[in-house]
Amino acid sequence: MDIDIISFDLDGTLVDTAGEIAEAANRALESHGIARRPEGEITRFIGAGTKELMLRVLARVFMEQPGLADRVRPQEVLESLDRHYEATTGTTSTPYPGAVDLLARLKAEGVLLACTTNKELRHVRRLLDKQGMEHCFDLVVAGDSLPVKKPDAGVLRHVVATLRGDARRTAHLGDSHTDVMAARNAGVEAWAVPYGYNAGEPIEASRPDHVFASLHAVTAHVFAQRPTSRERPSAEAGVRP
Repeated sequence: MDIDIISFDLDGTLVDTAGEIAEAANRALESHGIARRPEGEITRFIGAGTKELMLRVLARVFMEQPGLADRVRPQEVLESLDRHYEATTGTTSTPYPGAVDLLARLKAEGVLLACTTNKELRHVRRLLDKQGMEHCFDLVVAGDSLPVKKPDAGVLRHVVATLRGDARRTAHLGDSHTDVMAARNAGVEAWAVPYGYNAGEPIEASRPDHVFASLHAVTAHVFAQRPTSRERPSAEAGVRP
């Protein structure tokens, strides 16, 4: 099936951000007198947004050290995380191989591109800017852009409607079970990469329509199915949620 719209997850799909997210979370913990946590533990919580990640980390801390719950206010830790993540964004993150080329080639071909992530918009904008991807997308939908987040069907349905597309000609590419379910719920193609942050579980277990070993493979797949001549829809410049 020829695809007119591709929605991309961000963390773990286009950009490897685990190290700087974990560093921000650990700095937030330290600022409240809590010992650092292993990076791998924090990485397993990536996918629902930074607020949810920090709350899950705190839940683990409080379970192990119940006495901390009496003196540590979660809201204050969340505020600390915002400050520290602002400082760490772009310091160690890197686009996965082929990411920048993929976006540029698809955009030049006329494919409409969306960045669809559960990360909060203020963090998304900063990360895209740091990675030089701020102009790559026709639409950005963050975790706080809508009343719902992935995997709710409303997120990708919003993408399709805003870009005036057809769900049957739309794909969502992600690295997690959440992304596969978001695609399934919205009736779009569920594409996945195997190298991201799917809580340590193989993405194949979620049964996406396609698993691509690399972003280069996504590029090859899309171009192999596109006709050489056909009018393409075009998004209005600067479309945003």
